[in-house]
Amino acid sequence: MDLGSRKKEKGPEVKDLGDKPKLKGFRSFGSNDMFFRADKIDLKSLDIELEKQINKAWSKENGGAKGPKEEWEIDLSKLEIRYVIAQGTYGIVYRGTYDGQDIAVKVLDWGEDGAATDAEIASLRASFKQEVAVWHKLDHPNVTKFVGASMGTTDLKIPQKNSTSSGQTSLPTQACCVVVEYLPRGTLKQYLIKNRRKKLAYKVVVQLALDLSRGLSYLHSQKIVHRDVKTENMLLDANSNLKIADFGVARVEAQNPRDMTGATGTLGYMAPEVLNGKPYNRKCDVYSFGICLWEIYCCDMPYANLSFAEVSSSVVQKNLRPEIPRCCPSAMASIMRKCWDANPDKRPDMDEVVRHLEALNTSKGGGMIPEDKAHGCFCFTTKRGP
Repeated sequence: MDLGSRKKEKGPEVKDLGDKPKLKGFRSFGSNDMFFRADKIDLKSLDIELEKQINKAWSKENGGAKGPKEEWEIDLSKLEIRYVIAQGTYGIVYRGTYDGQDIAVKVLDWGEDGAATDAEIASLRASFKQEVAVWHKLDHPNVTKFVGASMGTTDLKIPQKNSTSSGQTSLPTQACCVVVEYLPRGTLKQYLIKNRRKKLAYKVVVQLALDLSRGLSYLHSQKIVHRDVKTENMLLDANSNLKIADFGVARVEAQNPRDMTGATGTLGYMAPEVLNGKPYNRKCDVYSFGICLWEIYCCDMPYANLSFAEVSSSVVQKNLRPEIPRCCPSAMASIMRKCWDANPDKRPDMDEVVRHLEALNTSKGGGMIPEDKAHGCFCFTTKRGP
């Protein structure tokens, strides 16, 4: 027989199973007459797929486990989330209730499953655990009260953005959440913006400054450095009492200052040594407090007309600081200057700042004079400002 005229023999038929299995050439996993080519098996993809399935099963099993894993772990079934009150880089803050208590819950969403690398997720979760570890042990009237946290959000129900639709929005299994007391008056920064034109009475300035200084003094007594002191991280309760919040970058102060380096914080509030990447200690919070004190007094933004780069270089190289208005009482101005001294060793401790603020006389006014009433801000009258 002519070899060219012979028909090619057909081998066993192989069905395309699509993208789900990663074994190319399989007909059926349960078939007795399964045939495949060994060189077509994608072992690497198989390992990845198997690991994903194991991780998914592990997450599901642990997400449904009963009983707290840590002393700060909350029962997600008692948590009711209502609506969004703020949004940040890594998550959203909602208002809700926990076991009947009004709370705010910060949900840290690091993207859909698989969007971030394992190393990135591990770093973010480690930072979250650091925040919780710092926060849950604190107890002070000028520190936001910590309620609890969860390292997983498998059972967390988030209302959909479209209030007209039913159902819930689910989060990736890697997400975490922290629950704190709800403070209805929002951030100190928002409060200052509202009063930007008319300014604050001097006694209000001093009271806010005292709340902040007492809270920081307490943190420092607990060997905790906040590292991101700014008006945006301070909250006000219904009675306008100030409470320190957001311990995302806080850490226990190292005994060796050289163990605390790196540009951590927010430009405009960061001390020169932090901007320079030099070793630092709790005195970086004192510097940031000085900037906040100026901001509270003036109800204005420091360095409003400068870029971040200009602020960073000028603070370090030219000793740039916010301009203190001429109507500011000398005792208040002195506290500002001492707190933002370029030399950390010359800055006072926060308990000393508290004593200086408590000694201020507010009976004769002294608050910032609004621009429409300033007339050069010479402040020659007996009562100086509100």
